[in-house]
Amino acid sequence: MVRHIYSCPLRWSDMDAFGHVNNVVFLRYLEEARIDFMFRLAPGDGSPSFSGGSVVARHEIDYVRPLVHRHAPVTIESWVTKIGAASLTIAYEVKDPEQVYVRASTVVVPFNLQAQVPRRITAEEKLFLQEYLDEPGALAA
Repeated sequence: MVRHIYSCPLRWSDMDAFGHVNNVVFLRYLEEARIDFMFRLAPGDGSPSFSGGSVVARHEIDYVRPLVHRHAPVTIESWVTKIGAASLTIAYEVKDPEQVYVRASTVVVPFNLQAQVPRRITAEEKLFLQEYLDEPGALAA
């Protein structure tokens, strides 16, 4: 299985009063990694894939251990766990080589921003996503 790797810098403002990265900030980190992952296909060769928009339908986050601010970036690994007809699920680990801080998943729905309606995943998008699919049998009908 291929994983998308994103190096995410920590910002001083990410800390909360308890001296660690605030739980809400992790959603921003996941968003940065997800956008970096999903829009890698769109700019290449004029492909319209994912450029029409997408919306988040669900987030699920398990906070494993506190992340204290430091100058070194944190690594976010992303991969696909499910591809449906009109949605996909992306899983993440926010980590360093020696420990995991957060495990999370996001259900993403491709969206036609012009018409303001969800849309189906295209064949091109599905082909791209399958490269990052955790289990080859995780394709939904």
